[in-house]
Amino acid sequence: MNTLLAAWFHRRMAILATLFGRPAVALSHWRAVSRLRPRDALAVATIGHLLAAEGRRDEAMAALEASLALDAGHAAVWFNLGFLQQERDEHGPALASFERALALDPKLDRAWYGKALSLIRLGRVDEAVPALQRNTELQPMSPFGWYQLAHAYVRLGDADRARRIIRRLAQFEPQVARQLERETGLAPAD
Repeated sequence: MNTLLAAWFHRRMAILATLFGRPAVALSHWRAVSRLRPRDALAVATIGHLLAAEGRRDEAMAALEASLALDAGHAAVWFNLGFLQQERDEHGPALASFERALALDPKLDRAWYGKALSLIRLGRVDEAVPALQRNTELQPMSPFGWYQLAHAYVRLGDADRARRIIRRLAQFEPQVARQLERETGLAPAD
């Protein structure tokens, strides 16, 4: 079987294995694709993603870094690397990875969120606010960015903005709004 056809076959088998909830089988097929097409950055990135899902973080990071060495032009791969770095409390490198992702795709909402979380962990709350604002612009119905933004405003002493966020969240995520009220001691703005 020629290399191109074999790689196509293994890709299709990997996709089917994923659809049928067989991640180990999918991983073996993606590895076969990578052996057949060693310059295929997305196959290597997919291996990294599957390894991360199995909890094999170090191997996943190595695969993502190998993918980026082949082709650094994939925002999602930079995001995934940043996410794993963030999980390891490596917020400086994670921040750099999120920024690379955003340079490639400024609308990648989860990279704005990840960037903000790393900035917060680095004690740079004031810099996290614009990243959280951008995240909430891109994902206005997701409570995560709003929740972190309210806490950032509280830390910066801007209770009025935090109250407005609590009021806004009460309209579509009342449980998160109540949680913020308990955590901050603030009632929603009128």
